[in-house]
Amino acid sequence: MRLARSVPQRFQNHPQHRTKLWTVALCAGLVGGVAACSDDPRPAVGLEAPPDPSIVREVVEPSGLRGHLEALQAAADANGGNRAAATGGYEASAAYVEEQLRAAGYEPRRQDFSYDGQDNPVDTFNILADTGSGSGSVLVLGAHLDSVQEGPGLNDNGSGVAAVLEVALRLAEEGAVPRERIRFAFWGGEEDGLYGSAYYVEELSRAESAAHVAYLNLDVVGSPNAAVFVYDGDGSDSEEAGPEGSGAVEQVFLDILRAEGVEAVPFGFIGDSDYDAFVQGGIPAGGLFTGDAGTKSEAEASTFGGQAGLQYDECFHLACDTIENVDMAMLEQMTETLMSATVSLGRIEGGLDKRPATGENAGATPSGPSS
Repeated sequence: MRLARSVPQRFQNHPQHRTKLWTVALCAGLVGGVAACSDDPRPAVGLEAPPDPSIVREVVEPSGLRGHLEALQAAADANGGNRAAATGGYEASAAYVEEQLRAAGYEPRRQDFSYDGQDNPVDTFNILADTGSGSGSVLVLGAHLDSVQEGPGLNDNGSGVAAVLEVALRLAEEGAVPRERIRFAFWGGEEDGLYGSAYYVEELSRAESAAHVAYLNLDVVGSPNAAVFVYDGDGSDSEEAGPEGSGAVEQVFLDILRAEGVEAVPFGFIGDSDYDAFVQGGIPAGGLFTGDAGTKSEAEASTFGGQAGLQYDECFHLACDTIENVDMAMLEQMTETLMSATVSLGRIEGGLDKRPATGENAGATPSGPSS
């Protein structure tokens, strides 16, 4: 998570001026690039019924989530205590993610990019991996892989990485066959300025951008004093609605959580995580968040438990954001929610069955555009 934010205080300081300038600059710079100002037709957000929650609980493996976090913690421990972009900790984190994806049958690829850091140019990369089945439409699940320099970043954002990676691995294991192509993205340079996701969207051709059904963002989803937030796609609870189709994405998340007895809190798109480039590019977006530097209210404590008057994550952007800082039960619930939303929005045929990922039904066979 790039900026400390607070709910509901997070609505008080909107970077609207920056956002408008970003959009104008992007539109002005288009030469066959992202369709931020394009009228190209975009596929409607299609839906399948989410799977039964009991099936999802069988598929998502808590031990897998913990294993991912342990690997990210080890990457930080062996490299100066962090996983910041263009460091040994980032490279070790990336190598782990790629290894896991390859073992599941994917062909991860690096998307290299550069940006100006505080002291020197930063050369880093995103990791992208696709399912092989599906139409020309693309559903992207994303989480930033880098941490801040001050700590290992296990909640921000090892938790999101673990959730997206676990969904990718379990879909391959289940032999899931999505009607939409599903792309798993692990962004670099988020903590320095959302650079990886911005580069990804900027590099899309008009046709590629128009083919994106939606983007699902996972950034900080294992907070120790958590509340459950869902991006306000239709703008009914904030001033920052997403592009057309984002309301449908929001409703999918709200319905899945409500079926589990969780009344999530919607909040607006204010440009502080990797959804921002997609929103500015006109791509429907949504996702999950469990709180970072904000203070939990009495109402939120009543709804979600935990301690009112304390931060959602008192180790946000600090050295204490280790694996011990992650609420594993919350991370498991958010991963299950992401899995259900992916089945619905990816229109996975038959939901989640128990077939092995072999033959024509192997959902992780890679193909598709490299953007």
